[in-house]
Amino acid sequence: MPIKTRLTEMLGIDYPIVQAPMGWIARAQLASAVSRAGGLGIIETSSGALDEIKGEIATMRTLTDKPFGVNIAQAFVRDPGIVDFVIAQGVKFVTTSAGDPTKYCRALKEAGLTVFHVVPTLKAAMKAIEAGVDGLVVEGGEGGGFKNPDPVMTMVLLPLVREHTDVPIIAAGGITCGRTMAAAFALGADGVQLGTRMVSAAESPVHQNWKNAIIAAQETDTVFLNQFSRPALRALRTEKSEALLRKLGPSYDGPPVMAEFGHAKDLYFGGDMEASLALSGQVAGRIDSVKPVKEIIDEMVAGFHETIGSLHQRFPA
Repeated sequence: MPIKTRLTEMLGIDYPIVQAPMGWIARAQLASAVSRAGGLGIIETSSGALDEIKGEIATMRTLTDKPFGVNIAQAFVRDPGIVDFVIAQGVKFVTTSAGDPTKYCRALKEAGLTVFHVVPTLKAAMKAIEAGVDGLVVEGGEGGGFKNPDPVMTMVLLPLVREHTDVPIIAAGGITCGRTMAAAFALGADGVQLGTRMVSAAESPVHQNWKNAIIAAQETDTVFLNQFSRPALRALRTEKSEALLRKLGPSYDGPPVMAEFGHAKDLYFGGDMEASLALSGQVAGRIDSVKPVKEIIDEMVAGFHETIGSLHQRFPA
């Protein structure tokens, strides 16, 4: 049963469920599975490998005729032609993140694209709205990956942003099932974004060791690193991340945390969990199995409807 929101109408999708644009991971294999299942797959650019990304987008179109989008991660993509690159791919939806929303918004919108910007604070949200974005991805600090050094969790951030704007919102951070999706809608969201849950999906290209680590994780098994020297990030608790947690205090003068991603592919695809940092949200503590994307989305939609119906029964109007 489709779920109709402003987001589904805007993007032409069945379910307001978006897959996060994770570097090296959010490529055709995973993104096409999300789009085929009725959600919206996103192709990443944060890896910076634009020649590869162009090939992934071409592959995407052989795997599905459903809508999909592209993310521009501004802090990691320094190519001055990135806007022209994205426009040339013929996509209709783009998210911008990790940078100034005014940088690319006008050019993308003039080319006819729908633009959402990822925001971690109310101040950032208002700046993005002033820049003219069509909507926001409101990202709570419990989510995985690169974060604002002063994290605000979804339960606080999402309703705060909603109180100040009426643009469509995709909620991210802590969302993995129908109940959390329903909670996000209650707090003001028009859609949700899944990151860690999609890393652990059957179609995710990452090594099984990473998926197993997510499945084994408790809710306390992530660490928040580099809070005093941007970019901050949330990753799974490993020997490497624990050691960095002890070192990266206010007086730390060692190499930046980004240096730890020099061997990222050894972790992502080689399975060496100490080679780099396994970015992950706290919601890993609620994930207990690897499932195909379609099963994840179908269960999420069913759980959403079940939750809404249960609330009506428990609290009749």
